[in-house]
Amino acid sequence: QVQVTESGGGLVQAGGSLRLSCAASGSILSIQEMGWYRQAPGKQRELVADITTGDRTNYADSMEGRFTISRDNAKNTMYLQMNSLKPEDTAVYYCNYDVIAKPWRYLEVWGQGTLVTVSS
Repeated sequence: QVQVTESGGGLVQAGGSLRLSCAASGSILSIQEMGWYRQAPGKQRELVADITTGDRTNYADSMEGRFTISRDNAKNTMYLQMNSLKPEDTAVYYCNYDVIAKPWRYLEVWGQGTLVTVSS
């Protein structure tokens, strides 16, 4: 069993910053690609950013230059530093991990989400 848990969401004013964290626990052999997604009210879930095992990153166009994704493999943890937040960034943010779990099973694991609200 593998679980991932997000933290760090909250209410922030436009122009402010937040740092989200996502920690994985359980029977993990390795974590492959990690990603952050978000879902705003009435909209489909969309990719925010993802990061490979080699720290290659990919961002959605609207987040490029404002958000930074990173990972700490020793802690099975991923981060999302969000700067210059805008009201349109308001959404539930989810982490997604591609996990190789014991004994050599592939799992795609989603967190429960953390709410980010940006006030104007």
